[in-house]
Order: sequence, then C-alpha cells, then structure tokens
Amino acid sequence: MPRWGMVIDLDKCTACQACTVACLAENNVPWAEPEEAALGRAIFWQDVITDVEGEYPRVRARFTPRPCQHCEEPPCVKVCPVRATYKDEEGLVLQRYERCIGCRYCAVACPYGVRYFNWYEPQWPEPLDQLLNPDEGPPPETRGGRSGPEIRPKGIVEKCTFCVHRLEKARHEAEEAGKDLTDEELVLLPACNQTCPASARYFGDLDDPESTVSRLAESSRAFKLLEDLGTEPKVIYLKAGG
Repeated sequence: MPRWGMVIDLDKCTACQACTVACLAENNVPWAEPEEAALGRAIFWQDVITDVEGEYPRVRARFTPRPCQHCEEPPCVKVCPVRATYKDEEGLVLQRYERCIGCRYCAVACPYGVRYFNWYEPQWPEPLDQLLNPDEGPPPETRGGRSGPEIRPKGIVEKCTFCVHRLEKARHEAEEAGKDLTDEELVLLPACNQTCPASARYFGDLDDPESTVSRLAESSRAFKLLEDLGTEPKVIYLKAGG
C-alpha cells in the first residue's frame, strides 16, 4: 500500500505562482470578485508564502509553496462532526463534499491554514465557462465517490487533494495497459508539479525506498512545517541554500 507524499525544493522555487494557477484550473476552484476578495473570501487550494529577511539594501525574500500537508495525524479529521473530512488508506486527507455542512471546525483546527470555505455559489459566465476542466476521470468508483474535479456548491470547505482524480485516472489507464505507474510518471502527476517550470516539486510513494520523494525526504536539507505540533505532515521541504 503506497503512502503518498510530496517534496518541494525551496532552492529551486522562484515563486512564479504557476502551481497556484494550475491548481485553480485543474480543480475548478472558483474565484472571487474584488469585493469578496477584499473580505478575505478568495479561494486558493494552495498559495506561496513570502518571507522577507534583512533590511534594505540587504533584503532577501524566501518563498514557501503551501498546499495541504496531508498529515499522518490530521487534526481536521478529528474535529469533523459528520466525517466529511477523512484520511484514506493511502494517507491522503480528502473531503466528502456531499457530507460537509460548512461548520468549518476543520479549518479552525488546521494549523497550516490550507482549508477554504466556499462563501458563494460559483459562477462561470460565458466565455469563462470554457475554462472549466471537463475531465471526470475513470469510470470506476474512486475515493469518496468522486471521479473528477466537479464544481462544489457554496457552504462547504474545499482543499488540496494532491489531484487525486489524476492519480486514479493514471492508475486506471496503467491497469488497462497491463503495467505499473513508474516513479517518473508519479513525480509529475499533480497539476502543480507538472506545471512547475523550475521542476521544484516531486510526488510519489514515501514508503518506496527507490522513489524520488523517499530519497529526497532523507536529505539533510529536509524539514516539515510546524513539525513540533505532532501532525506529521507528508509534504517535505528542502531548505534553500545561503
């Protein structure tokens, strides 16, 4: 059984935000009008945090992409009263949107701030409706009864899924072709990884000692966000040099 995780090399990240845009497009993430955004109601399943160190003229900016950390001990799962958020057998923390009642307990419990409440009914007037991702994934049952990036209604909490629908589709196609997914295919499977122009992101099985993410996770540069909280995140960062 795989244990999916991600490695992000901060030495390569240029904060170009390609990962953020790819995530929005791939997962049909709704956007907010300026008035809603001013109220803090913009939705991003992942963003890039910028930290500025030093004083002018010796100023240095450091960038940290922040998707869902898919924790081994996710506090969001423990507080959900209707079990809308759950961790599957392969370590992914996912949402059952049809069960979510919008209480936002999970968003409050998450120390990483990567859960977003859908305040409004998403709309894509023409021609913006052409931007919607029509890919519904493979026909078999998938996690949570979902097979693709459907449009979520208002009043629920949304989050990064490591593009689980792409993972399921790739598995289905590999099974039909009678082969296994290679490490090279897995590394670029999430949309954010595939789009990164600096190749700073990697995805794969953390329990496979031969996988790229497993080897990078053992690097002396590796660290996790807020690791002292005991959440055991499965997103590992590689420290930037200098």
